[in-house]
Amino acid sequence: MRFFEAALLFSTTFVGASALVENRTLDEIYQAALKEGGVVTVWHGGDEKTQQNGLKQAFEARFPGMQLNVTVDLSKYHDGLLDDQIANGNVYVDSIILQTLHDYPRWKDQGALLHYKPNDFEKVAAPFKDEDGAYYGYTIFSWATTWNPAKTNATFRDFADALSPLLKDKIVLTYPNDDDAVLYAFELIIEKLGVEWFDGLLAQNPRWVRGTATPAAQLSLANTSYVASFATGGGRNNTLPTDAPFVSWPQTAAILKEAPHPEAAKLLHNYLISTEYQFSSPGWNVRTDAPAGFPDIFAESNTNVTGFRAWMLDRAAVERSRFWFEQKIGSAQGLSPLVDDM
Repeated sequence: MRFFEAALLFSTTFVGASALVENRTLDEIYQAALKEGGVVTVWHGGDEKTQQNGLKQAFEARFPGMQLNVTVDLSKYHDGLLDDQIANGNVYVDSIILQTLHDYPRWKDQGALLHYKPNDFEKVAAPFKDEDGAYYGYTIFSWATTWNPAKTNATFRDFADALSPLLKDKIVLTYPNDDDAVLYAFELIIEKLGVEWFDGLLAQNPRWVRGTATPAAQLSLANTSYVASFATGGGRNNTLPTDAPFVSWPQTAAILKEAPHPEAAKLLHNYLISTEYQFSSPGWNVRTDAPAGFPDIFAESNTNVTGFRAWMLDRAAVERSRFWFEQKIGSAQGLSPLVDDM
């Protein structure tokens, strides 16, 4: 039922000229991209410069002669800089892949996005895509609880475990008022466990940092006292909590209408939702035709993969939540996580 309702909402919200589905093969698009110059420029949301090195290496290995120039930065910075390009009529980014899901309907309404449906577009789950092909999810991001058993005898399977005396002064967390997905994670937990859970967490004296990759990095270091976290990427022992919902969402991609390298961007997007890429390892993915043995994100009872997008669209509520946390823990301190060497 949740899947159907989300799909219906998506299909009735966005109207406009619908693109035809791509009918060329990957290799045919590849040849067109080479003739165009063999370069594609991507801005990808993230908080460590090297986070998309794997994508760059996989793409360039699959398509020799192609160059994927990918710049990683916080989605909340990328979107504003792209707005400047659009406003100035100087778009030099081909593909934009971000966490800020609320930006895509706005960019579509502005006519800034190319309506383009890659091969197998119909296989992408309806709640993850714009019906006109202006944007679509390409991968599922999610966060679990995590701890390093080499540094503690404690476990951190559920959010309530954060209040264990064994974790006093040993938890490291991303500022919820610095990242909307982290903010949403905290909201979901408090809705289920109550404000008293958050008060108890504050009594544990957690360290607050910038960037969702930073906590996991701190856990892995032998010379830090931090052993547990949640709403972070990576980590050691990762567990999907059961006492409150965890966050998941489709990281979403679009091609700019004025992209300087449209064929190269099309090649990248066809590759991203291809069976070759989506089914390279068993895990949640955006397609509806995953092989047996692949988990289904819609079957996960303790997460709503479409909830983050709906929440992000209500910017007034997001800002109220952000400032509630900010008055509790203060404004985010420190350098950008891309340059803080943490």
